[in-house]
Amino acid sequence: GLARGYLNRPDLTRQKFIENLFQAGERLYRTGDLARWLADGNLEFLGRKDHQVKIRGYRIELGEIEHQLQGLPELKQAVVLAKEDATQSKFLVAYVVLEEGKELDSNTLQDHLKAQLPDYMVPRFYMQLTELPLTANGKLDRAALPEPDGSALQRQAYIAPRTELERELASIWQGVLGVEQIGIYDDFFALGGDSIKAIQLRSRIRALGYDLGVKDLFDNAILEACAKQLRAARAVQSETGSLSGTLPLLPIQQRFFKAQVGLLYRAYR
Repeated sequence: GLARGYLNRPDLTRQKFIENLFQAGERLYRTGDLARWLADGNLEFLGRKDHQVKIRGYRIELGEIEHQLQGLPELKQAVVLAKEDATQSKFLVAYVVLEEGKELDSNTLQDHLKAQLPDYMVPRFYMQLTELPLTANGKLDRAALPEPDGSALQRQAYIAPRTELERELASIWQGVLGVEQIGIYDDFFALGGDSIKAIQLRSRIRALGYDLGVKDLFDNAILEACAKQLRAARAVQSETGSLSGTLPLLPIQQRFFKAQVGLLYRAYR
């Protein structure tokens, strides 16, 4: 009862109206909705297929994150979007509307998602709204959702850097992450850091005369811990004259060098 197809769009008709594999002689319409068929025969709506995004190399269904958020009884509505920062790195923003009279902070939201989802699916920003913007026909107006700011960033209570090294690190993190204020208990990856930015961070830290392996950063992602790691590495370097140990290349570094080798091979073949 939907339609026979799209007017003057045979290509779109073929794409959206497909043969019903479950009932011969009938057609199905691809709505773009994501759902799962439950054991009791009901369909559970999970979101839209056209809301898939890619973050840090992982393909993410935004509807899956929204589904987990909506499992909280304090939430009335939840929407998750992918945004880009000044370095064109994508990050996730969660917009939530609470039930009347309910309270919920971003730390509780994040802890809930971390217990259900992998880290790369946990939003970087949480914005609480009184209501979600709608279009004239009553659908969610995603374009009208506000841009996140520093107040919505998921972070710890601010405690200013105390030592010269912590202040230098905070300044470097600000430049790499595009975040104005960074405290000693802030997490590099919770603020939007990824493997690419970790490489940028390491390069800037080496300019200070320190060496920090990418693995060391993953193990010491809190600014205070990172500063302690640098001081410990400097102490070892002073005693031995060098830093020992090697680290494997990151996947992106491996792909880069393989590509370069391929170009050289084709050039001199």
